[in-house]
Amino acid sequence: MGIRRGSVGGARRGKIQGRSPEYVERAGSGSGSRSWTAGRFGPGRVRGEQDWVVFSEMSAARKYEIVTYGCQMNVHDSERLSGLLERAGYERAEQGDAADVVVFNTCAVRENADNRLYGNLGHLASVKAQRPGMQIAVGGCLAQKDRGEVVRRAPYVDVVFGTHNLAALPVLLERARVQEEAQVEIAESLEAFPSTLPTRRESAYAAWVSVSVGCNNKCTFCIVPALRGTEKDRRPGDILAEIEALVAEGVVEITLLGQNVNSYGAGFGSADDGRSGDREAFAKLLRACGGIEGLERVRFTSPHPRDFTDDVIDAMAETHNVMPSLHMPLQSGSDSVLRAMRRSYRQERYLGIIERVRKAIPHAAITTDVIVGFPGETDEDFEQTLHVVRESRFASAFTFQYSKRPGTPAAEMDGQVPKQVVQERYERLVALQEEISWAENRKLVGSEVELLVAEGEGRKDEATHRMSGRARDNRLVHFAVGEVGQYERPRPGDLVTAEITYGAPHHLVADAGDGGSAVRTLRRLRSGDAWEARNAPGGASGTGAAKDGKPAVSLGMPSIGVPAPLPAASVCG
Repeated sequence: MGIRRGSVGGARRGKIQGRSPEYVERAGSGSGSRSWTAGRFGPGRVRGEQDWVVFSEMSAARKYEIVTYGCQMNVHDSERLSGLLERAGYERAEQGDAADVVVFNTCAVRENADNRLYGNLGHLASVKAQRPGMQIAVGGCLAQKDRGEVVRRAPYVDVVFGTHNLAALPVLLERARVQEEAQVEIAESLEAFPSTLPTRRESAYAAWVSVSVGCNNKCTFCIVPALRGTEKDRRPGDILAEIEALVAEGVVEITLLGQNVNSYGAGFGSADDGRSGDREAFAKLLRACGGIEGLERVRFTSPHPRDFTDDVIDAMAETHNVMPSLHMPLQSGSDSVLRAMRRSYRQERYLGIIERVRKAIPHAAITTDVIVGFPGETDEDFEQTLHVVRESRFASAFTFQYSKRPGTPAAEMDGQVPKQVVQERYERLVALQEEISWAENRKLVGSEVELLVAEGEGRKDEATHRMSGRARDNRLVHFAVGEVGQYERPRPGDLVTAEITYGAPHHLVADAGDGGSAVRTLRRLRSGDAWEARNAPGGASGTGAAKDGKPAVSLGMPSIGVPAPLPAASVCG
């Protein structure tokens, strides 16, 4: 199959092969199994290559399901894909409904992401064969990497699209239906900043806001820059306008999102005007968020130790709504491993950042990422990682066993560590971090914390008569609510205070001694109103409000003021 760079290629489908279970696991939901079904695609029309498809003669709206793998970027991209599909006339398949269109938004960071995708595609093959009209689409980082290989390995897939052309999904689905052949479209660079797209926000009270896409770092273990391109920054005015619009809809917490938020602003200016970027742009952005009325909480992810500067620490400490939580990826505590990873900082610099954050924000909760078993890692290297973990006293850590990724320099390095050695080191690291997390959480017993009440954070809440929320430092807290009237009961999106009575390694508990409510104060916010409106049958419609109990789709940020199209970025072919 020939696929033109940045264009559409067609591939006739071959014979469908694969297993035929009646139910397929809904990846990442934790909600058990569900069935996938298809209905007939109603007549439609395509408005243009980059416009959305509008279906005007459907006897019943087609239902879609999006399965998301990977990082926060992918989660936010899936919100945009949902918005695009709903703008095109599709409806989301609720739990128990059959899905006519299944979209996999994929990750390529770890090998098991490949296995999960192609395993799930295999499960769906026979289901699709028995249900004419069902469509399967694959997008995201793995699609950007594998391109036509997706259709070769799974010839029953209808659409393959990449990280740079999310907006093409509805058009590609319709074209695949009409032409009866697979549509593969991989753009080589960002066509438009994704925030201009329609978005179906998953939360009524919290939202992701992208400040940049892509990454300029060249870590030897990471394939992301090759798949998402070099860093492209949004203008501050566009970011703040989006935040203000979200707050007007009821959102009270935003998370600024980028592959490396601390390099934000490096691309501002050019050689023509003599400017080399604004290294303080991210700190200025944090401070500007402090001036937005109604915005209660600001978080950001992910920073990078190389670019993390004291002006950001000062902005965190001095801006009232920037939360005292920081995710600071370590990856390794060994200078030699960091050098091999091409991470441009060393142990001393990393620990210096932790020390300065602790001094400026004593109550900050710091989390991290650690990779175990990178090629060439010795026992001494690993001991250095344990040393940094002990010194840093992380609230929690995302720990990973090194996974070879084809196309990365690390995959070809000598000194690949045997699996059993990696496993033993991994278990030691997890045990140490578990011990530290539990000790740090026990220190909070007896303290009063402010919680933003959350939805779906506590799997046992109903059985334990508790609700759950996030503290300002992002720790998860389950708190007792007792038997209270409807108006006294907090809603997701409201703020409460409660006293911590127990600390576990991964969460905190606030219970009342008499079995009643642990809530000391309750602030009913507009975000709680927004959640209530979204979940009320026949709720009021409007910008950001619910309609028939479903979240409305925002139309994306207006194009006025959006920068001109960005130059092409280099990506792997």
